[in-house]
Parts: sequence; C-alpha cells; structure tokens
Amino acid sequence: MLSERRLEVLRAIVQDYVGTEEPVGSKALTERHRLGVSPATVRNDMAVLEDEGFIAQPHTSAGRIPTDKGYRLFVDRLAGVKPLSSPERRAIHNFLDCAVDLDDVVARTVRLLAQLTRQVAIVQYPSLTRSTVRHVELLALSPARLMLVLITDTGRVEQRMIDCPAPFGETSLADLRARLNSRVVGRRFSDVPLLVQDLPDSFENEDRGTVATVLTTLLETLVEETEERLMIGGTSNLTRFGHDFPLVIRPVLEALEEQVVLLKLLGEATDSGMTVRIGHENAHEGLTSTSVVTVGYGSGDEAVAKLGVVGPTRMDYPGTMGAVRAVARYVGQILAES
Repeated sequence: MLSERRLEVLRAIVQDYVGTEEPVGSKALTERHRLGVSPATVRNDMAVLEDEGFIAQPHTSAGRIPTDKGYRLFVDRLAGVKPLSSPERRAIHNFLDCAVDLDDVVARTVRLLAQLTRQVAIVQYPSLTRSTVRHVELLALSPARLMLVLITDTGRVEQRMIDCPAPFGETSLADLRARLNSRVVGRRFSDVPLLVQDLPDSFENEDRGTVATVLTTLLETLVEETEERLMIGGTSNLTRFGHDFPLVIRPVLEALEEQVVLLKLLGEATDSGMTVRIGHENAHEGLTSTSVVTVGYGSGDEAVAKLGVVGPTRMDYPGTMGAVRAVARYVGQILAES
C-alpha cells in the first residue's frame, strides 16, 4: 500500500499533468503544492511510484506522467466529484427544461454534455424494457386498418400500423381501447403479456381475430430492441487532444462510429452508479487511449438508460464526473415530470 504522502504526490502529478499537458518534475511539484517535504524526498516518492507502475517517464526529460494504473488509483482513492457551481446548475436546468419532446431532451443532453466536459458525449434513449405504459391509443384509419400508439412513462412514443383480418367497428375499437388501458397503464412492459392474454376471449367471436392481431402488434412493440438507439455529439472536441493519442486519432473515431461499441460501453455502467473505464480497461482496441465516464439516468430510482462521455485519459476526472452526474440527475427529473 502506498503511504498517504505518496498518494498526495500522485494526486499532484495527475492534477498538474491534466492542467499543463507537460510531464511533471519534482521541482515543479514542490513549488506548486504544499507537500511539506523537500524535492529530494519527492524525487524518491516519484521513483517508488514509477517502480509500482503508477507513473512513467515518456522520454528523456525529468518529468513523469500518470499511467492508466495511476489514473485508476487517482479516481478510486483521490478524486472527489467536483460539484457544479450555482450558475452551471441553473444553466443546465434552463437548457434542458426547454425541451419539447424526448428527441429534443436527448439532443439537448448530448450538446450540453459535450459543452460542459469538452469531450465526446453519448446519450442512450430510454430503454423500453425498463419503462412502464403511460397510454395506449388506437385510431381507425379505415374500417380494417388501425394505428396503435404506445406512450411510455419516459415520454417515448412508438407507432405501428395494423391491418385487421376483418372490419372493426368504432364501438368495438373504443371498447378495446378502454379495456386495454385499464389493464396495462402504469404497468411494467414485462408484466403486459400476462395482463392481456385473455382479452380476446372477452370480445364477440367476429372481433376476436382483430383483438388478437392488435395484442400481437402491441407485444411485438414491447419486446423489440428499439431501445438500442443513441445519440453522439462533440466528436470534434477530440481534435483538441491530438497529442494525447499515442498513434493517431483515427482508431478512436472509427470506434465511435460503431454503435455496437458505444452500446457496450454504456452497458458496462451499473444501473445508477457511475462507472469510469480508463485506457486499457476499455476492451475495444481503438479506445485504449481514452477514458469513458458513464452513469445511468431515469425517471425514478431505476435507470432506464445510460449517458456518458469519451475523452483522453488525461482528463479532468473530478470535473467530468461531476458534470456527467449532474446532467443525468436533471434528465431524470425532466422524465419524471414529463
């Protein structure tokens, strides 16, 4: 285990390297930080940190930079989440509060995260599988053609066209709409199949085929993996960090273009807790020079989707973690009020 003093030295190295982009030497550390020891002692502590793999010497200069292992210890032991200022919190609330629908919420969230962190922002649409039903609407387009509209508690709207096996009267349609909503509104998607399985039997014989067709369409909508939608923004921010990527930036950009990769990154986050993946902790080869900060968001205690940022390992972790957490909290409040 590292001593508290060496942990302080590591913290100072991370902070200085993130702030200056330059390898950090012992003299600079003693001048910028109140470590309470001589430069010789700091040099000794840095030698131990290097032997343990927490810092490395990038070239022949006297300075050192943090390794992935050093950043990991910094995040786990040393970095508190930096709270946002009151003006920042008001700006987030005002910006997101103007959203008109779910697509607008997601689009605004991506822009906001990218601006606050100056990283690449990724926001996943709320998952259908973790949502509850707010309302099911059935509209007659013709005597034998209906539109089914499913509205979730997260503001998501799914529409499906239904070709009926026989004409379906307005009275029967109103009856089906009322019975369907009485059973499923406020219920989790996973509960719906059992709640509606006997519904066709309560209708007249001539209507049962159409009722069964409507229910089949509804259940298919509930289980489709349409929740695997996401939005990405701020990719141009990476151009500011070209020197942070040891080879070229192209592998990072290519990885960010693959939705499967991004969904996997977000999927590694716990439901509501924050997850920080640093450097080689990211399984995708193109992202081993990046850090990924993700957190779940939702309209209640359970996360319905994830959001986060991707940037270089030389990242302001306390500030980034604070921004990601704050934005997730505000998005959750908006969904709860929508």
